[in-house]
Amino acid sequence: MPSSNTIQLKGVNKVFGEGENRVVAVDDLTLEIAQGEMVTLLGPSGCGKTTTLRMVAGFETPSSGDIYIGGSAVNQVAPNKRDTAMVFQSYGLFPHMTVFENVAYGLKIRKVPRKEMRNRVLEVLELTGLKGLDRRAPQQLSGGQQQRVALSRAIVVQPKVLLFDEPLSNLDAKLRVEMRGELRKLQQRLSITSLYVTHDQEEAMSISDRLCVMHQGKAQHIGNPTEVYARPANRFVADFIGQANFLEGTVERTNGQRVQLRVLNALLDAPLHRGSLAIGDRVEVLVRPEGVDLTDRGRGDMDGVIQFAQYTGARATYEVKLEGGNRLTVESANPQERGLRSQGEVVGVLLHRKSLHVLPKEG
Repeated sequence: MPSSNTIQLKGVNKVFGEGENRVVAVDDLTLEIAQGEMVTLLGPSGCGKTTTLRMVAGFETPSSGDIYIGGSAVNQVAPNKRDTAMVFQSYGLFPHMTVFENVAYGLKIRKVPRKEMRNRVLEVLELTGLKGLDRRAPQQLSGGQQQRVALSRAIVVQPKVLLFDEPLSNLDAKLRVEMRGELRKLQQRLSITSLYVTHDQEEAMSISDRLCVMHQGKAQHIGNPTEVYARPANRFVADFIGQANFLEGTVERTNGQRVQLRVLNALLDAPLHRGSLAIGDRVEVLVRPEGVDLTDRGRGDMDGVIQFAQYTGARATYEVKLEGGNRLTVESANPQERGLRSQGEVVGVLLHRKSLHVLPKEG
């Protein structure tokens, strides 16, 4: 029996328009979010993530399929009856109300007794780091403080489900990083089932229990951040999440969960995490920039020439041209210890075997 605070989407579709104007915004999406879990919908603009969030909130109705909250179908349930709360990209605060009045608004609508309302509002303001600011107007607060007010207003009503529509996108970069950490800690402390929408990959990776990467309305990969980054389901996911290098190769030998590949003039032994391959199959090998080491010429898997070198203190970034025109982006941590390489230098390229991820060649 599902917990009262779960979210389930079963075969959900959303179509806008008809005929030539028909657009499939969400295509057969099935997703389950457990009690207390934070799942992020991640993808480029137009992938269907915001439409999905709006269907869970009740602002859009599925064309087909079902949405459940706590095991009960909510397709025909009005937004204000779903026991959800949303934190929007624009804070949506009432400028003529104080911080206290903004946070208390939802409780007032629910006719919560005055004493209980005051206690709950002050408790939430302390929880979100806004203690002592209850009498201020929104325009007297910083952007981060205004976002905390919006978050306080959402959680004070004690919803079953918390929905986030790119809530940090209006903050500057430094504050955004700070706020996402605070938001994640608060969500974990309260154990609120949460569905989050963003196009920011780093933000999604840092706050989520699981990611649902979407493209053209379809879920491409649902999994925890480590799995999605290191073992993506397909090239789109690999290319969308972080920086990716791809090298074409051919399967020379298979042995259970490992394959031997011919990549350029090198033989690489790599793990096989998904599907099965046969001898002669064409593949693409994904290796992240941090999964490559540069060494002396002739001492790596292959040689290359450094086309570009950039030093930023904590790391050095290189672009290396291999034979046949292939290019690799390489990131080297602690370059003071490893030594800096220079543009035009011929180097050996060493690929970390545990960092390789093999994908069937598409098309």
